Amino acid sequence: MNEIKIVNLPKISDPRGNLTFIQAPDHIPFQIKRAFWMYDVPGGEIRGGHAYKSQHEVIIALSGSFDVIITDRNNNRQIFHLNRSYFGLYMPPDTWRHMENFSTNSISLHLSSEIYSEDDYIRDFNEYKSVK
Repeated sequence: MNEIKIVNLPKISDPRGNLTFIQAPDHIPFQIKRAFWMYDVPGGEIRGGHAYKSQHEVIIALSGSFDVIITDRNNNRQIFHLNRSYFGLYMPPDTWRHMENFSTNSISLHLSSEIYSEDDYIRDFNEYKSVK
């Protein structure tokens, strides 16, 4: 879990409204090949529950808040509460994660180093524990 970290993104304050931006490689350690976002997650729902074999990812709470729970192969957990749009959570490949505790109207932005490939996913935690 050593490589997992919060990334501080630039925040330009202005009385008319703040601005934050991302540019690679200044703020994230990979070229963005895919972006997606989650929204309208019903209360109590859990999203994620997988690891990527080769994909790097940064997750940002654009609106509202949610928790990203990282679980290693020994069932040790680390919780990251994301609630500011100028913080991102960087996760290298081989990181098991799920998301929960979504606030009303929360939006999570996901920036990925790879285009979508189902073959890159490990969706079974027991399989994840047996790899490596």
